[in-house]
Amino acid sequence: MKKDSLIKGTLILAAAALIARFLGIFQRIPLEHILLEEGMAHFAVANTLYLTLLVVATGGIPSAISKLVSERYALQRPEEAQRIYQAALLFGLVTGVILTALLYAAAPFYAVHIAKTPGADLAIRAVAPTLLIFPVIAMMRGYFQGRQMMSAGGLSQIVEQILRVIVGVGLAILVLAWGWGDRWAAASATFGNVLGGVGAFLVMLWFARKLKRMDAKDPVAQRSEAERAEAKAAASKLPYRSIYREIFKMSIPVVITAMTVQLIYMFDTSLLIRLTEGWYYKDYRQALSALTEFSFKAQSIAGIPPILAIALSTSIIPVISSAYSLRNMGEVQRQTSLVMRIVLFTGIPIALTLTAAAYSVTGFLFSGPSGSGIVAALTAGTVFQITMMTSNSILFGLGKPRLPMKHTFAGIGLKLVLSVALAPLLGIYGLILASTVCFIVITWLNLDSIRGDVKITVLGRRWLPYLATILIAIAGGWGTEIGVRKLVHSWPDKLEYLTAAAAAGIVIGVLYLALLIVFRVVTMEDAKSFPGPLRKLFMKLLKPFAKSAQS
Repeated sequence: MKKDSLIKGTLILAAAALIARFLGIFQRIPLEHILLEEGMAHFAVANTLYLTLLVVATGGIPSAISKLVSERYALQRPEEAQRIYQAALLFGLVTGVILTALLYAAAPFYAVHIAKTPGADLAIRAVAPTLLIFPVIAMMRGYFQGRQMMSAGGLSQIVEQILRVIVGVGLAILVLAWGWGDRWAAASATFGNVLGGVGAFLVMLWFARKLKRMDAKDPVAQRSEAERAEAKAAASKLPYRSIYREIFKMSIPVVITAMTVQLIYMFDTSLLIRLTEGWYYKDYRQALSALTEFSFKAQSIAGIPPILAIALSTSIIPVISSAYSLRNMGEVQRQTSLVMRIVLFTGIPIALTLTAAAYSVTGFLFSGPSGSGIVAALTAGTVFQITMMTSNSILFGLGKPRLPMKHTFAGIGLKLVLSVALAPLLGIYGLILASTVCFIVITWLNLDSIRGDVKITVLGRRWLPYLATILIAIAGGWGTEIGVRKLVHSWPDKLEYLTAAAAAGIVIGVLYLALLIVFRVVTMEDAKSFPGPLRKLFMKLLKPFAKSAQS
């Protein structure tokens, strides 16, 4: 088994994240058809709480383990790397036991008094055992990343999602067929996470066995018995206390910034019914409907646009970090400006396309287009979620992880205040608006800090043509979506929605690319700095304009 290159590893993780995201959507499609609103709300509350606790328990720590392990192996000290790995596994196991016990015990109180969804306690307890497994899996993934074997984490994530979908949906259908009702069906669906975790753990054990065979052939392993014993004795003197101190020092800022979106989603899901009582005039059914549409539909679709930004942000950190450590500020400026341009030219149009076609996209994926307004509002806000993630990563690359952490605290604090103020006035849209403002504030603070070290030149004087490009393309796509739906309204619903969404996507894509060129938002110099596929596309599109300019 060969070690994965950085580029290959990044592509594997990005592909795994994309597959996981779509599988997550596909799990909710059948559940949305077979569960009633109460069941969907129970599933959403349990799943959101679980994902948030998982981020708290593991977010950032695998990256720290990866860094420590790779450093030890680079220094030919594998015994110390193994000691770090053992400490990480112990931490994951203890954390998993504690979180599982707390979640199981607190489930009734959380469901009734906080989330105001009585009956969700069963679904919360059904997902609790997953926390026994996943902290350990996260530590293993960090170790394998440190050994430059990204395929282990990627494959385990895909297997996890496949089992979660098949088992969760299958159990829910079976339980409903037995007549046990929505409460047990939602719990069965969340229990799919447990079986997914078992599958992921088995994949990691398989890779561990492969890695052990590979290590046996490593030259370092061919040392004499006395040398190995001496190295193990030296490594055993490395106290767990110092290992944990080093891990937490690196991981805490990453954890806080990484959990921003999930924490916001948990806040909104948990307190939506309570905060929006004034808007819905204490109509519990209407508030419950908003909760299911927000957590079941909107969060699934809004998770698609940031995938590219997450992959790009991960890959840009070492590039910027390397240049900055050498004080090559010209390269830092070039890479920082480049990554922001790529995000603008790719991630933002995806978010706005899903926003413009929200009615048809929601209708095609789920039982109907209800909640498409919520989907559109939340997806539009991911524009600033993408810029927040990217600017966070740039600051990490500049060796300033505490700054995005502080900015995150400020943004979340503002989010809480605005949510309490706006939710009674605007309902679910008040919560979404508060989240969008949070992302904007964090992005603005991040960029202001970056400019203290690096002069970012993203578009310069081309901002107005770029905004015109976005507005015209989105307006064209939105008009196309409405027009096509009117033309094919006699078709079957699913075919109507698919046709309208596809037509809107094509129109937006064509208009967007054409206007970027016509308005000279993208220049030949920009295209030369893009990654391979983007560079080839824009170079071809720009050639006729470059020739006309020369003549």
